[in-house]
Amino acid sequence: MTESLSAETREKLMGVSTATLCTALFKAGLRNQFLQDVHPVSPKGRNMVGQAYTLRYIPAREDLNPISVFQDPAHPQRVGVEECPPGFVMVIDSRKDARAASAGSILVARMMQRGCAGLVTDGGLRDAPEIGRLDMRCYHNRPSAPTNLTRHQAIELNGPIGCGDVAVFPGDVIVGDDEGVTVIPLHMADEIAQEAHEMTAFEDFVTERVMAGETIIGLYPATKPETKDAFQAWRKLNDR
Repeated sequence: MTESLSAETREKLMGVSTATLCTALFKAGLRNQFLQDVHPVSPKGRNMVGQAYTLRYIPAREDLNPISVFQDPAHPQRVGVEECPPGFVMVIDSRKDARAASAGSILVARMMQRGCAGLVTDGGLRDAPEIGRLDMRCYHNRPSAPTNLTRHQAIELNGPIGCGDVAVFPGDVIVGDDEGVTVIPLHMADEIAQEAHEMTAFEDFVTERVMAGETIIGLYPATKPETKDAFQAWRKLNDR
């Protein structure tokens, strides 16, 4: 992979919500970047930011997917856990099928120890309570106890996938918060991060004014000139 996420953009993305990112992406013409039916295993109060390393599952076929396949050191799921680069997010295409787990706590713990930023699947995760206690952000459809082999066959690493009805390409920027996960094309990451950073400052200003009793008319959006002047004064006062 030749392109990488800059430290400055990563830092900006750590401080914005997926809701704000979705609006910034919509302004840029992208409407379908928020993963559907994908939820945090447990709230962490901090963002997950990293580039995508992908794993694709297809429906399992019994003659090709017995439990003995895990003994193969070249098994794609096992290889992916060991190869997902530090700071990256493993994104798994489980076809929105949570009837079997995409992974479990031991694999997630290994990725955490290797420095991966998180794991996202549109299927299920087994050992969800244990995963929720790990210091790594993980997202899934819902808890699922059966092993992935009963429903899923790991078939490809680091190719384009669909996850939660969103196209994910290797290297895309993945941002997760306590609401869910948004996908940003890498070539747009700097632009979207800056826009979301600016939007967040304005929304913090608006929230402060609303909590003080002010009407949203003319404030949100800022259609009154005095609102824009007040925002600039607020930014200077708050070093935003």
